[in-house]
Amino acid sequence: MRKTVVHFLDILLVVVMNIFLLRLPIWISLIASLIIYLGLYSFRVYDKDTMKSYTESLIRTLLGTIIGFVGVLILYFFLDNFFNKYFFTANLLFTIFLLPILHKVEYNTYEKYLPVRNYIVIGREDEIGHIMDEISEKSMNKMKFVQYINPDPATLEKAVSEGKSAKEQAAKIHGIIVADPELEKIVKPQIERYKSEGLEIQYLPNVAEKYLKRVPIEVIDKFREYYEVAFNNITESVTKRILDIFVSSALLVLYSPILLVVSICILIEDGRPIIFKQTRVGKDGKFFDMVKLRSMRKQQTGEAKFAGQEKDRVLKIGKIIRPVRIDEVLQVVNIFKGEMSLIGPRPEQIAFDRQFEAEIPYYGYRKKLAPGITGWAQVMYQYAETKEEMMTKLSYDLYYVKNQNLLFDLKIILLTIEAVVFRRGAK
Repeated sequence: MRKTVVHFLDILLVVVMNIFLLRLPIWISLIASLIIYLGLYSFRVYDKDTMKSYTESLIRTLLGTIIGFVGVLILYFFLDNFFNKYFFTANLLFTIFLLPILHKVEYNTYEKYLPVRNYIVIGREDEIGHIMDEISEKSMNKMKFVQYINPDPATLEKAVSEGKSAKEQAAKIHGIIVADPELEKIVKPQIERYKSEGLEIQYLPNVAEKYLKRVPIEVIDKFREYYEVAFNNITESVTKRILDIFVSSALLVLYSPILLVVSICILIEDGRPIIFKQTRVGKDGKFFDMVKLRSMRKQQTGEAKFAGQEKDRVLKIGKIIRPVRIDEVLQVVNIFKGEMSLIGPRPEQIAFDRQFEAEIPYYGYRKKLAPGITGWAQVMYQYAETKEEMMTKLSYDLYYVKNQNLLFDLKIILLTIEAVVFRRGAK
């Protein structure tokens, strides 16, 4: 689905409505409409799963518009004389009544008219078939993997020839996915010839990352050399550090009254200390003391535990602040000290870090960047308490580490709003 077209159309419609119906100045309309759009984006209004369901789209559009209004209120406070008194009512009604319908129509149009593309896979189905099935599902079944070749040059030649000459669209072969570089070597001359003839040739890492938005461990296994080079060249940018300081400072100012009230509640309920310190593993495996507001009763524990294993220790105030992650805000102190970042993989306890390092392949790559208060895994996946869940969560962390940039960080910041509201990844 051409998401950029959908995004642009939504902003354009809101801008036009504000200019011609509410008579707002063009510049005010553009800024206000963009802020509302960011609210919609933060609540995943443009995800395919959301657009598929009218009800889901309606709920998320409503919540996203309200979040957007919070930003517009700041603009309104300083420039209220430029706004129409019906601005908020008109924009709310416009977005919740029109956008979910448009998105449903766009989704149905895509599903009905976009052609299916068939691919031959160079690889073993029993090794990567489940990954290819997930990719097909994420592409809304517009990518079909019709044959796995193990490979036999003669079989590949026959499959491609039959696909090229097929008269029916459903039987045509549109490209080849290389899912195993070792097997590719056997048919390398053929693949180069097919590429020169115009047949689409893609490699599994690119396809998997594009549709899954994560780096599955199985894919790294197959393309180890490629990922070793990619991860060994990871560096943190100065821009990221500037963003950390700027946003963290704003968070500290914004949350200061809340932190004060919560601190008093902790003191009344369970006494001192108010601040909880725990040694965690940071960038390049270095230890640091992570700080947060204490949300559990004082108790000496002999071994590291997941949060879900200590539910009985959660304070009354902890039951309020933990789901919305207010207890984590104090970690801006770690950010100012350079031990953490705003965005990055969550720092693990030493015992868990050692366990995962020993049991989960490529776990060490997540420590190429500073750990974060929030991250791609936190906004995309559930709270992990088992080895299998940790492997899936790791695949999202590795995707972030490999693809980190300023726009990606800003996207995660927006999606964190939705994650907090819907308690994604919280315990």
